[in-house]
Amino acid sequence: MVENRPLLNILAHLVLILGVLIVAFPIYVAFIASTHGPTDFLSGLIPLTPGHDTWHTYMTMLTTGMQSSGMPPLSLQMTNSLIMALTIAIGKISISIISAYAIVYFRFPFRSLAFWLIFITLMLPVEVRILPTYKVVADLGMLDTYAGLTIPLIASATATFLFRQVFLTIPDELMEAARIDGAGPMKFFWDILLPMSRNNIAALFVILFIYGWNQYLWPLLVTTDASHYTIVMGIKRMADVADAQPQWNYIMATAILAMLPPVLVVIFMQKLFVKGLIETEK
Repeated sequence: MVENRPLLNILAHLVLILGVLIVAFPIYVAFIASTHGPTDFLSGLIPLTPGHDTWHTYMTMLTTGMQSSGMPPLSLQMTNSLIMALTIAIGKISISIISAYAIVYFRFPFRSLAFWLIFITLMLPVEVRILPTYKVVADLGMLDTYAGLTIPLIASATATFLFRQVFLTIPDELMEAARIDGAGPMKFFWDILLPMSRNNIAALFVILFIYGWNQYLWPLLVTTDASHYTIVMGIKRMADVADAQPQWNYIMATAILAMLPPVLVVIFMQKLFVKGLIETEK
């Protein structure tokens, strides 16, 4: 029996509201900064009410960008980030779910060794192997290409491990029943495993999409052409200006726009995301 304690409920809600305010206030300040002129924040006084340059600032960044900093329009940068995030998320899920399916449902020599070799790559993130990876990408002529942005980041030992754990919870009787009904390996995979793994796929997609969208170091290394800049790179390049004051209204507008796609993905896939994280039984 759960006791009804109004004071504790009020206290819990106050703590939640305080937490939301602490998290949301910097975002609010960033939005306010994007609506004012470029010099309004240089005096040290931070206005807390919207200015009158909202439409001009956002349209300028979306259509023309900051030509003084060599930045292309944000629409192009957001498209590049979207292509990179979707390719990484879909590629990681596709490769990982097939790898986990082979490891769990097929009997072949050194099956456990294959899984542990995949799992050990968790100790080799892109930051650790960045020099040899860059050398390979450069030798293959993939600099300043979408392939160079995405292919080196497309494998995921974590996703393979998670799908393996999901497949291990599926009863063996289900596979035997499908075999008796004449279902081959691929039909069993497409018609049974994929629908049963929908929530897990959705949860991983949200995580991997945000991972791909927020990539900074790797795009910075393999991209020199402005037409392949991502929006996270754009924020950094706009803030690093020489012999001039950063135009904070444009920088903050870029930061606000950069937050929108990950937030929308989380909002639209929230139910599947939560189910995929807490689901333990099939």
